[in-house]
Amino acid sequence: MSYLGVTRSANDRAWIGPDAEAERLAEALAQAGHPLALAQHLARRGVLPDAAEAFLAPTLRALLPDPRSLRDMERAAARLAHAAERRERIAVFADYDVDGGASAALIQWWLRGLGHRATLYVPDRIDEGYGPNPPAMARLAEAHDLVVCVDCGTVSFEALEAAAAADVLVLDHHLGAETLPRAHAVVNPNRQDEDGALSHLCAAAVVFLCLVEANRQRRAAGAAVPDLMAMLDLVALATVADVAPLTGVNRALVRQGLAVMGRRARPGLRALADVARMDGPPSSYHLGYLLGPRINAGGRVGAADLGARLLSTDDEAEAAALAARLDDLNRERRAIEARIGDDARAQAEARGGPLAWAAGEGWHPGVVGIVASRLKDATHRPAVVIGLREDGLGQGSVRSVAGVDIGAAVQRLAAEGLLVKGGGHRMAAGLTVERAKLEAAMERLGELVARQGAGLGEPGSLRIDGTLMPGAATPDLVAMLERAGPFGQGAPAPRFALPDLRVAASRPVGEGHLKITFADGRIRLDAIAFRAAPALHALAAEGRPLHVAGRLEINRWQGRETVQLKLDDAAPASG
Repeated sequence: MSYLGVTRSANDRAWIGPDAEAERLAEALAQAGHPLALAQHLARRGVLPDAAEAFLAPTLRALLPDPRSLRDMERAAARLAHAAERRERIAVFADYDVDGGASAALIQWWLRGLGHRATLYVPDRIDEGYGPNPPAMARLAEAHDLVVCVDCGTVSFEALEAAAAADVLVLDHHLGAETLPRAHAVVNPNRQDEDGALSHLCAAAVVFLCLVEANRQRRAAGAAVPDLMAMLDLVALATVADVAPLTGVNRALVRQGLAVMGRRARPGLRALADVARMDGPPSSYHLGYLLGPRINAGGRVGAADLGARLLSTDDEAEAAALAARLDDLNRERRAIEARIGDDARAQAEARGGPLAWAAGEGWHPGVVGIVASRLKDATHRPAVVIGLREDGLGQGSVRSVAGVDIGAAVQRLAAEGLLVKGGGHRMAAGLTVERAKLEAAMERLGELVARQGAGLGEPGSLRIDGTLMPGAATPDLVAMLERAGPFGQGAPAPRFALPDLRVAASRPVGEGHLKITFADGRIRLDAIAFRAAPALHALAAEGRPLHVAGRLEINRWQGRETVQLKLDDAAPASG
């Protein structure tokens, strides 16, 4: 049954409120002493009264797993600790995204704490593609004693064979194959012989656990250890930017990491926050939408190692220069993305089906992932965007929706011979496909995701925690709700409906955004709708009473803090 009678909103959604079970749970939470709005949100998340306090204050002491629960972890940590102790020549081969860069930076900062350093190698996205390649690995192995592959390597059989001259460690989280490559150790919660309990970790979290174990071994030997808690800002950044679910230990890693980031001690992150004009205490929003895209810009349209270098540097001047360069590249990336995005949406709409996909000549491989993510959000379906190259191959990115394991589907396609290569994890994957097999591959991928329920659900629904009145929208309420954070993938932000509001003023701002002031008697509430649908612009202009839904947040502007509604949707109050 629709909530507030909204069956078709400005964004073509039906509003879904709490069911009877959630209402009973919210009542029990409120009776236990939690304010109603918080109780409604906790009920939506399925938090029971006796678990609420622990949920609202997640700690690493309670949630951090024993690193040795992962296969090969003790062996990997021992080899890394030995290499650091003996001052061996170490190289880090990292993926070119935020997770890869943060993973490499973790190792660099840990080694620096021991008076040692490592060579950094990040492959070029266009010339080398994702993951270890035989020529690069052979060169690194000839010049080093230990090569550590982070956020990659689990299915790089040929490349790791080429690195036989050195020991190789793989610290990864991408889906593994039935067998493992030649390596001294492969640590990956998504190995097929793992139980899956830690499958939600990003690569940086896996690296962090490896360093925890390396520190344990060093302490047991009576040696000094670097401060790992001070490195949690890197783990938090990678966890959010890689869209890992903010559940279990990830909540504690990000919560603590945001606190560390708030101290502004890391030169690279401090410089990047300044060029991004990040205001107020850092949040998961800042990591995902301000810092993450800028770090990724280097791997997308610039030099692939810029992000990892920024996160690794301890030099203020270098940090400032790298941050400025990444900010410039991010603007370039946005322009390229805009050109491709319109065409991709048109193709996907014309095709329909359970899979939204598009391909185009010369589409930049550095932005197809972002366009795929936008396409997924717009269509509520798994999305693939592919850039076709002159050599007859297409290089693409895949993004998924909740409940559809896209990594497994892409891996199945590769095993069936429809892809040159492909892999990833539940929510994101990459692939390379021959132009002649493109249509067949996408048809088969559509079949595989349809079996998992893609395109069969109710994409036009918007889940709402409960109802609020504008007078309740206070800074204290926002602070109270933030206790349930951090919010992101797998951890939806509190969303409330505010019924029967009048539009006092509205105006377009920025690139397709809409600023609205709502009124309820004498009470005013400002709202912002990002990338507002045309129907929402039209509703605001009509001046009719509206039901609105969104998330409350603190808006900081010129030293002032006010409560603002981040508007998700609206509908005429008449239904």
